[in-house]
Amino acid sequence: MSRIIAGVAGGRTLTSVPGDHTRPTTDRVKESLFSGLEAADAIRGALVLDLFAGSGALGLEALSRGARRATLVESARRAADVCRRNARLLEADLGPAAVRVRQEKVASFLATPDPHGWDLVFLDPPYPMPEPELATVLALLRPALAEGALVVVERSTRSPEPTWPDGLEPVRDRKYGETRLWYAEPA
Repeated sequence: MSRIIAGVAGGRTLTSVPGDHTRPTTDRVKESLFSGLEAADAIRGALVLDLFAGSGALGLEALSRGARRATLVESARRAADVCRRNARLLEADLGPAAVRVRQEKVASFLATPDPHGWDLVFLDPPYPMPEPELATVLALLRPALAEGALVVVERSTRSPEPTWPDGLEPVRDRKYGETRLWYAEPA
């Protein structure tokens, strides 16, 4: 069971994606992640992009904590439907125009970047995703970032550090059990 931890929608339970094709971010990881983001003032007013969104929990948590808008990108139909359901569930708290759900492959979505640029980006790809594929996604993402943006990549602790494209610099990483979060900023 996933939930919104804090903010205007804090305590609300989210629908999870059925089956074993997605891996929800645990509350412990989410709490640590968002505590750090709030301390860095990276959320308030941000344009958020949640790639490989699953249930949309990360993008929706950011909205609950003060982000301006979130776009949830998920290629699997069942997961995209769950993102839409969760967005509707939180509409009264977050506002009707706060969430956009796009059912398409991440690389296709990034081929036409948002003209405003993204301030905060979450990438939580399937752990089995090959590193070269993740490197391609990061390279496509780089031109779509706003100045001062923050990118957070969630991977297994068994995965190597992502291959960062030119213009995207790693700034730190944190380990939580089987999960490692990698943070990067535009150079």
